[in-house]
Amino acid sequence: MDEELKYEAIAAAKALREGSLILYPTDTVWGLGCDATDSDAVARVFALKQREDSKSLIILVSDQDMLCKYVRKIPDMALTLLEINDKPMTIIYPEGIGLSPKVIAEDGSVAIRIPQNDFCREMIRAFGRPVVSTSANISGQETPSCFAEISADILEGVDHIVEPSLEEGATGASSQIIKIGLGGEVKVIRE
Repeated sequence: MDEELKYEAIAAAKALREGSLILYPTDTVWGLGCDATDSDAVARVFALKQREDSKSLIILVSDQDMLCKYVRKIPDMALTLLEINDKPMTIIYPEGIGLSPKVIAEDGSVAIRIPQNDFCREMIRAFGRPVVSTSANISGQETPSCFAEISADILEGVDHIVEPSLEEGATGASSQIIKIGLGGEVKVIRE
């Protein structure tokens, strides 16, 4: 593994443990993140984005093992999609557990993605808990597709910024979002 990537992942994980807000590259777009189990940190994300806290947030986990710790029951259809999908996909699961109530929707569901890039997976493994991943913009503004497009308000509002060169390989577009019910019902929220 690249030494810079490993160093940056460990530094970001340390910042997350301290309750900090971080700005980091994902497999899609730059994410504004924090510890998804820390309600105070999650509240800071909502405040920085100027977003209503009635809207839930996407979280990232490192792998299926971590996913199992934060979802009460994973529908079989979700497991199938995780096996066959080849592009960034966020799945909305029926019942999130062990997370800040602020990342869980009113119906109890939670939106989770397993990122397809080494930096995110390494950072989350080093941290040991899920990480909030919401686009690095003020609500209602254009989602930045690369670091150079992130506004000064966001850059100044975070506690830790990951090395911008690690954005290489990101799609520059938001992930697809699919909601899956316990009975296997599938609803595409965003393609």
